[in-house]
Amino acid sequence: MTDLGLPAMPPPVLAPRRKTRKIKVGTVDVGGDAPISVQSMTTTLTSDVNTTLQQIAELTAAGCDIVRVACPSQDDADALPEIAKHSNIPVIADIHFQPKYVFAAIDAGCAAVRVNPGNIRKFDDQVGAIARAAKDAGVSIRIGVNAGSLDKRIYDKYGKATAEALVESAVWEASLFEEHDFHDFKISVKHNDPVVMVQAYEQLSQRGDWPLHLGVTEAGPAFQGTIKSATAFGALLSQGIGDTIRVSLSAPPVEEVKVGLQILQSLNLRERKLEIVSCPSCGRAQVDVYTLAEEVTAGLEGMEVPLRVAVMGCVVNGPGEAREADLGVASGNGKGQIFVKGEVIKTVPESKIVETLIEEAMRIAEGMEPVEGGSPAVTVS
Repeated sequence: MTDLGLPAMPPPVLAPRRKTRKIKVGTVDVGGDAPISVQSMTTTLTSDVNTTLQQIAELTAAGCDIVRVACPSQDDADALPEIAKHSNIPVIADIHFQPKYVFAAIDAGCAAVRVNPGNIRKFDDQVGAIARAAKDAGVSIRIGVNAGSLDKRIYDKYGKATAEALVESAVWEASLFEEHDFHDFKISVKHNDPVVMVQAYEQLSQRGDWPLHLGVTEAGPAFQGTIKSATAFGALLSQGIGDTIRVSLSAPPVEEVKVGLQILQSLNLRERKLEIVSCPSCGRAQVDVYTLAEEVTAGLEGMEVPLRVAVMGCVVNGPGEAREADLGVASGNGKGQIFVKGEVIKTVPESKIVETLIEEAMRIAEGMEPVEGGSPAVTVS
């Protein structure tokens, strides 16, 4: 086929992005036409500067765009200048209860501050001062409404943390900042129930052009939290709702980043990196697909290019899937046909399949540009 030099078509998405105002979180744009960013939060004591910076470095290497650190004490506030100075990604200070730490975080050079209107004492009375300090310093704000710490007045009105209650709290606080001519803020309305969370963000997206930070709060252990977050984020992102995300897991924060990136890649909202397509196995399989897929994934760990590798175990879907991938194998009868860009290049015994796929993947990758951030995807067809 003759190469006409035509530009590649962008990957399809389920819906255009909702139009939101753009704000800056340090060096990262959020909202507008900016890519959807992935956030996480450190689990270290913020006052332990070196350990916190080490974890931030690990998150950065995993593809995290923005990191949040807790600031519940004066020792934590005192550590913020060093952390903000030495982090390679923007740092958000997470503030609850004590309004003085909001101003400490702004003075420390944090890129943004997350404020929780539901539990900061007399928060509404502090908005004017916070807005002035943030504007003078070029610091953005996240208004973080949370089902577990909803303002008592609103909780009493609704009787529980409904979607409507979360939205009313968020819209009220947004109006206070806007009264003080401060507009560099994003909003989150988090709930542990994905259905309520989705309803809240859908309603909030109709009330203003604020950039929205998505999150299912207290989503749970890794498996449960991944399912909850993927379900809720998929429902919203498929409508174009969401400008930045944080997957909340009872797991190491690097796992949050991996899941978040994979959700975005799955929806074509981030360029995909290595993608392993493998069949779930069934009675038709004539090879150990589980082991093949695991060994190929392990052998290609850390690959930074957008390469799709198909590991298939039967003659029904195997040849078709392998042909559609950049690299693939259709296995059966103790051997495997190796496909590259739709063409069979060789047939190898089963014992050589993994070795051959890794060698060919490395060869193909040499001529490809790496993709920044993200982690390998494993798709079961």
